[in-house]
Amino acid sequence: MSPRPSGFDGIADRYERDSLVQKAASERLLDLLPIGPRDDVLDLGCGTGHLSERIGRMISGRVVGIDPSVRMIAQAIADHGGEHLHFRVGTAETLTERARFDVIFCNSAFQWFRDPRGALESCRRALRPGGRMGVQAPAGARYCPNFLLALDDVAADADAGPVFAGFRSPWFFLESADQYAGLFEATSFRVELARIDVTRSRCAPDDVMRVFESGAAAGYLDPRNYAVPLQDGYPELFGRLLRSSFEAQRDDDGLVDLVFNRIYVVATALDEPAAQDPTSRR
Repeated sequence: MSPRPSGFDGIADRYERDSLVQKAASERLLDLLPIGPRDDVLDLGCGTGHLSERIGRMISGRVVGIDPSVRMIAQAIADHGGEHLHFRVGTAETLTERARFDVIFCNSAFQWFRDPRGALESCRRALRPGGRMGVQAPAGARYCPNFLLALDDVAADADAGPVFAGFRSPWFFLESADQYAGLFEATSFRVELARIDVTRSRCAPDDVMRVFESGAAAGYLDPRNYAVPLQDGYPELFGRLLRSSFEAQRDDDGLVDLVFNRIYVVATALDEPAAQDPTSRR
């Protein structure tokens, strides 16, 4: 039997269909982040390329999407690749471009950065002087109370609990908008907007499960994030426990009040990189 794909590689085929919350949050980020008709845009953490393709329809400039997931990028190329829309495997921390983009759009990916400060420094160098970066991501240790309540049930289960005790979070969360703003300011950005919004939506338990599986599951079910090996059947048991908790969270109308805390940051690159890429637009 072939090994279960890790992280986002395992959900690439259904991500665009199931990423309901990420898509809704992206609409807000698009409203907040100025993108000019001739701008060159980097979609950082592009997933399967749905938003890259949408941005490409808004502008005449070049759109580049990068994502660390090989399968996500393969899906993006198959579905959306074209003359002015390019995709490649990569991370924010390993960006090598210098002054190549006017805008960096980063939706629901910032929490995955292993080295947030290093990633922002790479992003600032990749932007042309005065370029803009927009970020939307879950924020705070209690980024989604519904998920955390369900995870309490996993931790309390006699079979799943001892395994889940070995989970090590792969995510980067800060607790306040000021903390996020300070991180951007420390890497030569001027912060135009930084705020944490509480978003609510009423969802059927099955839809809450789909939201979980479209993002959080890539962390909670990745064997690399555990201090102990995952036993056969653990992912299935984990899923059953979560689904049972989401069912128990229903109100009298049979719906779950799904709550997310989300950071929105829009910032402008302050200084010009020391060495410009020779293809940089003058």
